[in-house]
Amino acid sequence: MTEIMQVVDQVAREKGIDRKIVIEAMESAIQTAARKKYGVHKTIQVQFDKKSSVFLLNQVREVVLDEQWESDDTQIVLDEALLINPDIKVGETIAHALPPMEYGRVAAQMAKQVIFQKVREAERERIYQEYVDRKGQLVNGLVKRVERNSVQIDLGRTTAYLPHEEQLAREHYRLGDRIRAYIKDVRDAGHGPQIMLSRTHPQMVAELFKMEVPEIYDNIIEIKAVARDPGLRSKMAVRSNDSHIDPVGACVGIRGGRVQAVVNELQGERIDIIEWSPDPAVFVCNALAPAEVSKVVVDEEDRNIKVVVNEDQLSLAIGRKGQNVKLASELTGWKIDIITEQEDVNSRTEQFGALVGQFIDILRVEEDVAGALIQEGFTSCEEVAYVPLEELANIDGFDEDLAQELRTRARNHLLQQALRSEERKVELHVDPRLSQMSSLSERLIIPLAEKGIRHMDELAALATDELAELFNGTVSEEELNAIILEARQLAGWLDGP
Repeated sequence: MTEIMQVVDQVAREKGIDRKIVIEAMESAIQTAARKKYGVHKTIQVQFDKKSSVFLLNQVREVVLDEQWESDDTQIVLDEALLINPDIKVGETIAHALPPMEYGRVAAQMAKQVIFQKVREAERERIYQEYVDRKGQLVNGLVKRVERNSVQIDLGRTTAYLPHEEQLAREHYRLGDRIRAYIKDVRDAGHGPQIMLSRTHPQMVAELFKMEVPEIYDNIIEIKAVARDPGLRSKMAVRSNDSHIDPVGACVGIRGGRVQAVVNELQGERIDIIEWSPDPAVFVCNALAPAEVSKVVVDEEDRNIKVVVNEDQLSLAIGRKGQNVKLASELTGWKIDIITEQEDVNSRTEQFGALVGQFIDILRVEEDVAGALIQEGFTSCEEVAYVPLEELANIDGFDEDLAQELRTRARNHLLQQALRSEERKVELHVDPRLSQMSSLSERLIIPLAEKGIRHMDELAALATDELAELFNGTVSEEELNAIILEARQLAGWLDGP
């Protein structure tokens, strides 16, 4: 036994781990040896006695009646069990001591192998727990091996992997190179933790700035978003929680020292630092820097922003191969359309002409009356039909009689439209329940029916992409999902049992 305890103490010292872990591994090793000696079918328990520093061996057997007895390895008859424990009952288990084993050189060697295996498992688990908590942080290491599809990085106590797709295009690695990377993922693989690194992840930019800018580490400055074209250009939006501190200036540093340190680490990647704003129009204008924006039009429903720039700012706003506007869109989370001032004028002129023609045809008015309505912000007959009478009458050149006549003509047009729509729905045999849906507007019902979707079950059976195709992409995904969900509810598909 002395030889085995020496093994325990040696392993505990060499691996620097708790003696308790080694003893637990030792118990497992002795149990393996005991089963080999006394029989592999026996249930053997091993327990370390701290007082005597001895491993105690016990055989555990189930108590059965004479007629139930089948094997002495796993069962003991009641009469024999009562001699050991007078209170024992049938169905319970009883343990009794086995003769001590002789632990020679071979047994000690086998035990040592089992212990080392258990220790390796404990080490792998400790490394996994250490690095899974560091996911999303930076780590330093040395290039250990360069392969075709990945680079192995020595982190000291373990090895990490930098896949080819996570490497910067202009970087080349050699054995022994010191490298800094972002911990993208930590997986608990069977042979040990698998640590995946990245040099292209957008958050690597944020982590580098945390190291260079104390105000970020102290939460005085907050990084709100990062968009990145790895190795070429990044945009980072920041805000200050202290009105006396300029977030952009703090990140740039004196003479650009802070931002230059990050640029050097990323092999010359250009970094735009912009001030974040809760106002999407302001945020988008900042994100498009260094381009200057003349005007923005925000469509909150579709999260789309139309940006108007001068002709000489167009290429700067779009960027090489669309890089600037692409990164600005990723940074802000808004779709950005960029047009020139002339294109904006042409577009508004075209829209104005179309609206003038619509009002002339529907309301049967002169061009100057139609133009006056548009100048006041009217864009549809519905608005003319249901706006308060005094609002129409207050338009320059209008009076109450003209306002009343315009409202009457607009309402008559809408009524005729509704009648024609109802007649068409009857012709197409449209399910009346479709008109009761809150998520499906009346203007969409007839186009749907003309494409073969006339009943609630037919609508409920569609997938989102199928419905989007029928509407030619004119309806948002959120609206499509709402339509399908309501159709399935009204069709009874989602009713409980």
